[in-house]
Amino acid sequence: MASAKPKKKNPRLASGRKRVRQDVKINAANTSLRSKYRTAVKNVEKAVLAGDKTKASELFAKMQAVVDTVADKGIFHKNKAARDKSRLSAKVKALALAA
Repeated sequence: MASAKPKKKNPRLASGRKRVRQDVKINAANTSLRSKYRTAVKNVEKAVLAGDKTKASELFAKMQAVVDTVADKGIFHKNKAARDKSRLSAKVKALALAA
């Protein structure tokens, strides 16, 4: 049976309790945005593999907005976001030139 994480003690100070409450909210928001990022990237890659030019470029435009948002909020580093956009842009352009 897998061992469960030991339960943390509740903080005594009010500021510590508030920090715990904030951490839960922030963690949920970051997880959601990270998921949107990965989904957007996967959707563009699927469209490129399928060879659908119009859908790939349409999804790429939407993906750029998600990537920029995630980078601005500091969930992923701005250089990682730029690198991913660059690589996907190259794939979409190659698809457009091939067909």
